[in-house]
Amino acid sequence: MTDRAGRRRARRIAIGTAVVLALAGMNGPWLYRFGTEKYHQYKINQPEYKAANGKWEIVEFPEEYRQNTIHAALLRTGKVLLVAGSGNNQDNFDAKKYDTRIWDPVKGTIKKVPTPNDLFCTGHTQLANGNLLIAGGTKRYEKLKGDVKKAGGLMLVHNENPDKPITLPAGTRFTGKENGKTFVSKDPVLVPRAEKKFDPETGEFLGTTPGVGRIYVEAQKEGAEYETGTQDNYRVQGLSGADARNTYGIAEKLALDKKDFQGIRDAYEFDPVAEKYIKVDPMKEARWYPTLTTLSDGKILSVSGLDDIGQLVPGKNEIYDPETKEWEYTDKERQFPTYPALFLMQNGKIFYSGSNAGYGPDDVGREPGVWDVKTNMFKKIPGLSDPELMETSGTVLLPPAQDEKYMVIGGGGVGESPRSSEKTRIVDLKADDPTFVDGPSLDKGTRYPQASILPNDEVLISGGSEDYRGRGDSNILEARIYDTEKNELRRVADPLVGRNYHSGSILLPDGRVMFFGSDSLFADKANTKPGKFEQRIEIYTPPYLYGDEEQPDLSGGPQTIRRGGSGTFTSQDAASVKKVRLIRPSATTHVTDVDQRSIALDFTTDGDEVTVTVPKNKNLVQSGWYMLFVTDGDGTPSKAQWVRVP
Repeated sequence: MTDRAGRRRARRIAIGTAVVLALAGMNGPWLYRFGTEKYHQYKINQPEYKAANGKWEIVEFPEEYRQNTIHAALLRTGKVLLVAGSGNNQDNFDAKKYDTRIWDPVKGTIKKVPTPNDLFCTGHTQLANGNLLIAGGTKRYEKLKGDVKKAGGLMLVHNENPDKPITLPAGTRFTGKENGKTFVSKDPVLVPRAEKKFDPETGEFLGTTPGVGRIYVEAQKEGAEYETGTQDNYRVQGLSGADARNTYGIAEKLALDKKDFQGIRDAYEFDPVAEKYIKVDPMKEARWYPTLTTLSDGKILSVSGLDDIGQLVPGKNEIYDPETKEWEYTDKERQFPTYPALFLMQNGKIFYSGSNAGYGPDDVGREPGVWDVKTNMFKKIPGLSDPELMETSGTVLLPPAQDEKYMVIGGGGVGESPRSSEKTRIVDLKADDPTFVDGPSLDKGTRYPQASILPNDEVLISGGSEDYRGRGDSNILEARIYDTEKNELRRVADPLVGRNYHSGSILLPDGRVMFFGSDSLFADKANTKPGKFEQRIEIYTPPYLYGDEEQPDLSGGPQTIRRGGSGTFTSQDAASVKKVRLIRPSATTHVTDVDQRSIALDFTTDGDEVTVTVPKNKNLVQSGWYMLFVTDGDGTPSKAQWVRVP
């Protein structure tokens, strides 16, 4: 028996002996004495049970530090950034009460961080320098039909002047030529100049195409009598001369219907060392529910979201340059639903799994495929089961990342549909003709499943709910581990807390997994009791940390290793190392985590040294900070060493 096995075995025996002695000292049949719940607690705390199923524990912060966590990211300091913004709470939003916390899972400390804007439903991704890019958020909360007092909607402002753009200030009035009703803009709008058209062969001038700006307008007064029923042209008040002749508005129905959330353009980098937000150039488009994805050149692609008037951004995607800290539009447009699951492939193209958070037409941008951002070519991938149940599904790049296999987990129908899928679907993007095939099924249809890659090449899948936002008390208190080699799911210990909408999970540097959030609509089967946001953090300790062996030792080594380069680390357990993995830290929200990936490293051992080599492919190993794990033959991982790949 090795020294570390002996230490683990001795501790397990001591715990087991103490429990047995306590039971033996009781009077009467111990099963009845304990009761069903106490027996369950006894059972799940047995060393043998934990070694097979793992264990869940709740971390409850002191009341002054609790918040409605919507977003979370593991920072290169080993701490976790927990972002609430207004936390899906209208009162917080109205009071401009925006929250962020920094939690140290090792020391157990938690700190409040000033939050510059409402970063509720923002997008985020890890940058090469270790900062976290955060872009978008909330400008206005939705208003449900019945709560809307003033008729309003989208006004398309046209400019027929080819010589100059025009800016209309907030408060501009638009009066219908047919209906005679006046509506007022809420924000300023820049309307580009008209575009001149010429015959490409003869050069003959063919006319102009008006420039168009989009703005939200609402009636001056409350009441249904100010609604409009049909499209109308609108005169812009306050203009004169050529501006008055060239500028006009067109609007469809302006009504008291439900008004969606509105996004913001603001963007920030969060510095994990200074532990503060740093404002950078705002995006070209306001975005609420966007996805941020790293591209081949290290720049960041921002896609989708609801804009500043609550409309789905119409395919205007943009790119952030971490060097200049500025945004530029892509050359061509492509539209996706909100929070699309977009992953950088090893060939530099983008894989879209079909997973999304929901806002957007049900017939636009929903089919999975491979997207070449430069050419805008999109090749669809067939075979997806339950294709109409992809909202709130999860997608994970299965380990190791070199295999380029993805799993799509669960999902639900469009909008507030009660339908959900129990399917997992797997696609091998290295195949000649990639096609989805079904993997092992979950027991129940599952919306909002959380999936975290583990250092031993397994994937933890937990939580979710059968119905939309846990409606009808439908939270699923089950967890499974997916074995990538056997293509099998096995049930492990049940979580203690239900997790659905606004929840997520993150692998920690010590090999455990943390879970946050959950935002149920109701708290009972009859859907009469309003739900309460789940503020508790939960930690899952996987079975590999309860085995006979201690975690392999790992220390020293370089903090930076270039692609194609090597680094040597020290380990007393070098001879037992079977795998080395480089795992990118998570940044997750709304079942969307496009950052996490586990990369297999070649390695050699010599005495107490482990020398690892990083692959050369920059699309496989994106620049940034990673957790380096070594794993022994029993599947027990070390604690991670942080390594930067420049």
